[in-house]
Amino acid sequence: MTEITETDALNRVAAYCASAEHCRAEVVEKLQRWGIPYAAIDRIVDRLVAEKYIDEERFCRAFVRDKYRFAKWGKVKIGEALQLKKIPRFTYWPFLNEIDEEEYLSILQGLLATKRKSVRAENEYELNNKLVRFALSRGFEMKDIRRCIDVPDENVCVD
Repeated sequence: MTEITETDALNRVAAYCASAEHCRAEVVEKLQRWGIPYAAIDRIVDRLVAEKYIDEERFCRAFVRDKYRFAKWGKVKIGEALQLKKIPRFTYWPFLNEIDEEEYLSILQGLLATKRKSVRAENEYELNNKLVRFALSRGFEMKDIRRCIDVPDENVCVD
């Protein structure tokens, strides 16, 4: 395997960051896998941050939006995923709170309606328990699940 120079690594990782949003931890991990020395990693990452290739707030905004709209994750799961990426709570929390509640509950309602069709249960109580467990596993909070679980035929959650 050929050794990658610091300049080459900087150019490659800058292109990686230009193609999609990435956080500091993802870039550091990639550089470590390439065998770049830690001192060089610090210099490369500092330069990428200074040149706005890496911006944790911009990353959080995009990550939150994509995960709840496309992956249909709840706020809890999104927050946990961001913590795994070593992003501090104070950085991502404002973006979780920016999620439009009506759209968020609509996504949850759609997930529950789809799941309801495929779940086998002896009675309504068992069905609701399975739906609650499913929604919790997707990262939705119990308060939101409760608002949506008792209205299977409607497109909106109860207030």
